[in-house]
Amino acid sequence: MSVSETMQPVPRPDLDAVAREYWQAARTYERRVIICAGTGCVANGALKVHAAFEQQIAAAGLSVATELRAETAGGDLRLSKSGCQGFCQQGPLVTIEPEGILYTRVRPEDVAEIIETTLQGGEVVERLLYTDPLSGKQCRGTGEIPFYTLQHRYVLKACGAIDPEDIREYIHNGGYRAAEAAFTRMTPEAVCEEVTYSGLRGRGGGGFPTGKKWSLTLQQPGPKKYVICNGDEGDPGAFMDRSLMEGNPHSIIEGMMIAARAIGADEGYIYVRAEYPLAVSRVRKAVADAEALGILGDNVFGTGHSFRIQVMEGAGAFVCGEETALISSIEGKRGMPTPKPPFPAQSGLFGKPTVINNVETLATIPLILSAGAAEFRAMGTEKSPGTKTFALTGHVANTGLIEVPFGASLREIVHHIGGGVTDATGAITGEGFKAVQIGGPSGGCLTEAQLDLPLDYDSLRSVGAMVGSGGLVVMNKQTCMVKIAHFFMQFTQNESCGKCVLCREGTKQMLALLEEIIEGQGTLETLDLLEKVARAVQKGSLCGLGKTAPNPVLSTLRYFRAEYEAHVVQKRCPAGQCKALLVPAIDPALCKGCTLCAKKCPVGAISGDRKMPHAIDPEKCIRCGVCAESCKFGAVTGL
Repeated sequence: MSVSETMQPVPRPDLDAVAREYWQAARTYERRVIICAGTGCVANGALKVHAAFEQQIAAAGLSVATELRAETAGGDLRLSKSGCQGFCQQGPLVTIEPEGILYTRVRPEDVAEIIETTLQGGEVVERLLYTDPLSGKQCRGTGEIPFYTLQHRYVLKACGAIDPEDIREYIHNGGYRAAEAAFTRMTPEAVCEEVTYSGLRGRGGGGFPTGKKWSLTLQQPGPKKYVICNGDEGDPGAFMDRSLMEGNPHSIIEGMMIAARAIGADEGYIYVRAEYPLAVSRVRKAVADAEALGILGDNVFGTGHSFRIQVMEGAGAFVCGEETALISSIEGKRGMPTPKPPFPAQSGLFGKPTVINNVETLATIPLILSAGAAEFRAMGTEKSPGTKTFALTGHVANTGLIEVPFGASLREIVHHIGGGVTDATGAITGEGFKAVQIGGPSGGCLTEAQLDLPLDYDSLRSVGAMVGSGGLVVMNKQTCMVKIAHFFMQFTQNESCGKCVLCREGTKQMLALLEEIIEGQGTLETLDLLEKVARAVQKGSLCGLGKTAPNPVLSTLRYFRAEYEAHVVQKRCPAGQCKALLVPAIDPALCKGCTLCAKKCPVGAISGDRKMPHAIDPEKCIRCGVCAESCKFGAVTGL
């Protein structure tokens, strides 16, 4: 008897039955309290808030369930966790359903009042509602908050609303139906054609057409092919992929299944950086739950095809975001890029044809197949259809995870969704915008002149920037652009794998030149040399890390050259951020003439009569900072 004859047949999962079972259990609860348990809210104490609810609800005499089970369903309240709800600036977030009430910045000590006032009394705790700083209006829920209403949450729609660790809720919301259709009612060619028609472009930064990549892989001969999900999100300030993996991991698995059907793969890998422990945990559970239901594994949806997924943790090397370096890492080698061609579609993991897509790309796929490519194309622009998630951070009132259609402008994002630019005190200032760094270390800066530029692949490329993975760092006028370029260059120099000389040595030289400028040792020749080295690194590097590493330098030189020249010609930092270029002084309006600073100065650089404003001789000053430390009135500046 053969092995195949002794194997037990794998039953086809009944998605409708799973959805019905979930609904029958869920509908027996009068209310649902959802605690945002994305990394941002967890860091702010969301798990303590969850524990306080669990303890105090029971103490108040209400029945509560933290796990939805059909055999024990029924009661006053269901308490669950969600992934990132996006409004990170206001976390921890607590949502009360079915009323749709959203409480912000909730602390464990607020829980008793929420239970008494809302869950038992039916009233709202007004002090925990979000107040729009521009209008002064208190908002009861997401339907009234501009941060949410001005977005188009397409990929993120379920993220923050469902329990990411309950596969039944994902299925109840239509999950795995697109994968089932792809395996049972569509040919691989038909899947590729639908994705191609949608116009979906890779959301990892390159913007390569997804359908074209799949079609190229499908055409390759051989029975063994792979699908890889690139979850190695390493850009400073970026957390889009992490939030999707934490908040809706099954959407990524379903996207991988559809990709596997499209190219004929039977094995996949989800590559997640180890610095994302919550994402790793939830993705692993999602894979295990899908296997337990018979969705993943042998005989997928009764078709005779197999597909299995392994979750691998990366060691945090930024270069492993590059697809060939990522493949080397999975193979157990040092994560270093290899020349292309051959492309992964031709010879990828273990020398086999391989499709690599990032997290957001794969999470979009089930939505395209469910609603149709035409609906997807209706969003965004002609050449950049659909939506894009961005991590909005920096000097902006509403930081967090957002999603807008391609073609939206920076002005809409920063001043409307983001609520405006903030100053050093956190107050909103209408005139404070200076720039946005888009695309992380691989991207470039956009200025006030580009506030109305439509954000899409081609428009950004025309001004020397790129979508990248989706990081948006807003900077106010107190930001030194030379220091920003230095920060990103330091990051890419540290993360260079060292394989090619131009990247390894060129980024080191650019960093050294930027340090000269910041320390007041640069000249106009330094600027010329910096630009020449940047162009050489851009042209001669092997992989995307090196080719895009000069972007922050070149874009800031292009748009803020006067600021660079002030550093090297006038030896002055216009933003007042470069310590070596600051002139020590005493503000006469604040100085009380107490003479304490003069007594403490070790070189006698401070002079002045008692009860009269003092002054610092910059030629004598050794910038030790003793005067600033001893001044009780904050009169000393420039140190």
